[in-house]
Amino acid sequence: MKTRTASHIVAFLEALASERGASVNTIEAYRRDLADYESYLKAKGADALKADQAHVRGFLAARGAQKLSAASLARRLSAMRQFHKFLYAEGRRRDDPTLAIEGPRRSRPPPKLLSMAEVERLIATAREGLDVAERPLRERLEAARIACLIELIYGSGLRVSEALSLKKSIAAAKSPLIAVRGKGDKERLAPLSGPARAAIAVFRALLDQAAPAAAAASPWLFPAASASGHMTRQAFARDLKRTAAAAGIASKRVSPHVLRHAFASHLLQNGADLRVVQDLLGHADIATTQIYTHVLDERAKAMVRDLHPMNDDDAGAPQK
Repeated sequence: MKTRTASHIVAFLEALASERGASVNTIEAYRRDLADYESYLKAKGADALKADQAHVRGFLAARGAQKLSAASLARRLSAMRQFHKFLYAEGRRRDDPTLAIEGPRRSRPPPKLLSMAEVERLIATAREGLDVAERPLRERLEAARIACLIELIYGSGLRVSEALSLKKSIAAAKSPLIAVRGKGDKERLAPLSGPARAAIAVFRALLDQAAPAAAAASPWLFPAASASGHMTRQAFARDLKRTAAAAGIASKRVSPHVLRHAFASHLLQNGADLRVVQDLLGHADIATTQIYTHVLDERAKAMVRDLHPMNDDDAGAPQK
């Protein structure tokens, strides 16, 4: 028999899916965390409508005693906050017991970064031999594909899943922007750079030569013999690490997501606004984009060093 708390959790998850367009993985994560919260409340003789701050603190303390990481505790608190916010908005409760609860302190390491020179070297390495007619067509096709994906992710800030699931119709698009469907099935516009557009043209031309039937039949930009019908994340990650090694970059420093980090970091280094970068990355919350604040800190230091009058090399020098 379903408890009262369980029924409220179901209603909350349904609202999460229908009103916010949350992904299946997000909903499942909320379901697990809230089921854990429900079991704790049940053991304490309480439920979601009777829980107070002591219950919330007690739950976090109990899970902390089980050696859950700060990240896991923070995720559970986030789930409880959203759940109780829902109950308050729906008129099920007149208060929110999570409001005054502080989350566990956790340090988030800055993302792995590649310099602009390293990205340029990566792209140059991927392109090597593309124009050599004597090279086997299959090898040229693979090189063109990895070069194209690097240009797309680094030039547009796409998630790897977004890049791999692009439709082949974008090859003919004339607009400088492309529609991308990201997390939670939300659509946004992403820039399509000139180098990326040129890389797509080269890749598709070679694909038409090497596998004309697949190129014509598949709706995907990067068709492959996989369950999804397009190249997989694992295959791309493998080829990317191989390219990085050939470029003299430690393969452990390179991943598809590192290219997306490079897109954001290099934009900020060159003066882009954090809010603009948030929109380009498709982050729903500015807090997610703030992992790049170390870049802004360095930029601020450089601006003070280079532009503040008191930092003039001649300031304070004795008059001659």
